[in-house]
Amino acid sequence: MVRSRSYIATPPGATIKEQLNDRGMSQKEFAARMDMSEKHISKLINGDVQLTPEVAVRLEVVLGVPAKFWSNLEAIYREKLIKVEAENAMDVDEALAKQLPYSEMARYGWVPETRNSKEKVIYLRKYFEVVELSLLENNQITRIACRRLVVTEKSDFALLAWVQEAKRKARDIETLPINMKGLINIIPEIREMTVLKPKEFCSKLMKMLSECGIALVFLPYLKGSLSQGASFMDGNKIVVELTTRDKDADEFWFSLFHELAHIILGHIGQTDGTSEQDEKAADSWSRDTLISEKDFLEFVQRRNYSASNICEYAKKLGIAPGILVGRLQNEGCIKHSMLNELKEHYEIAV
Repeated sequence: MVRSRSYIATPPGATIKEQLNDRGMSQKEFAARMDMSEKHISKLINGDVQLTPEVAVRLEVVLGVPAKFWSNLEAIYREKLIKVEAENAMDVDEALAKQLPYSEMARYGWVPETRNSKEKVIYLRKYFEVVELSLLENNQITRIACRRLVVTEKSDFALLAWVQEAKRKARDIETLPINMKGLINIIPEIREMTVLKPKEFCSKLMKMLSECGIALVFLPYLKGSLSQGASFMDGNKIVVELTTRDKDADEFWFSLFHELAHIILGHIGQTDGTSEQDEKAADSWSRDTLISEKDFLEFVQRRNYSASNICEYAKKLGIAPGILVGRLQNEGCIKHSMLNELKEHYEIAV
C-alpha cells in the first residue's frame, strides 16, 4: 500500500491475501497451485510486480474469481499509484520551488507569472526540462564550472536557474566546432579589447568565441545566485555566461578570463563540478593573463600609486587602467575605496 495526502494505492495482492486467509491456504501451497515461484507470488501480493492478464486467468481458475475482476483491480491500482507518486512529487517540488527566485525569473520573462504554487512547479519543470525538480540535485544534469562568492542551498538553486537561462539563450547562437588551439591563439587579442567600450568589443568578442565553439551569453544578475560567471558544455558547444552585475571593467574581464581558464585548463564537463583547486587555478590564470606577475611586481616596487602613474603603466601593458587598480586593491596595495574613478563602469545590453 502506498499513500499520499489524497490517495491510497492498494495492490490487488491485498485482495489475494484476503482470499488465502479465508481459505487457510499458505502462500507456498498457493504458489504450487498457480504453478509459479513463491518469490513471484510474494512480489505479487506486495504489489512489486504487475498482475498480468495471464496471471488474472490463473487466479480465476485457482480462486474462482473472474479474471476481469483482477485485471480491473490492477488497473485501478496502477492509476492510483501514478496519482500518489505525482502528488508526493508535487509536494516535494513545491518545497523546492520556494528555494528559487520565481518572481524575479518571471519579471525577466524566463517563466510565466503566477502565484499558484502548483503552477510554479509545472512551469519550473518545463523551464529546467526535468520531470521533477528534485532531479536538479543530479550532478549529471548540473555539471557547471562557476565562480561563486558564497555557497548556500538557496544560492545553488538560484545559480541553476541562472545557468538554465544561459543554456536556453545559447541554443540560438551558432558556433563552429570547439577549437581549443584557436581559443588559446585569440587570448592576446581578447586582452587588447580591455581598452575598448562594450559597444566596440561585445559583438566582436562573441563572434571570435563562436568561431572557437563557444557561445557567450550575457544575463542580468539573478538575486541569490551569488555568481559572476559560469561555463559548461551543452551539446556540441561550450557556453560561457557572464552576469551584468557589478559591471566595472576589472570585474568583467577577470570573470571572463576566469571562465576561459576553466575551458583551457580542462575543467569543463567534470561530473562533480569544479573543485576549490580548480577555482584557484582559474583565478591565477585570469590574474596573470591580464597582468603578469613580473609586470605587476615591477609596478609595485615603484611604490607610486598615483592616478597618472597607473594610467601610464596600464597603457604600456595595453590594458584598461581599472584592471590595474582592481589588482592593486585585491593584492592589498591600496584600499578598495581608492582610485575607483579609474574603473570604467560597463553598460551591457542583455
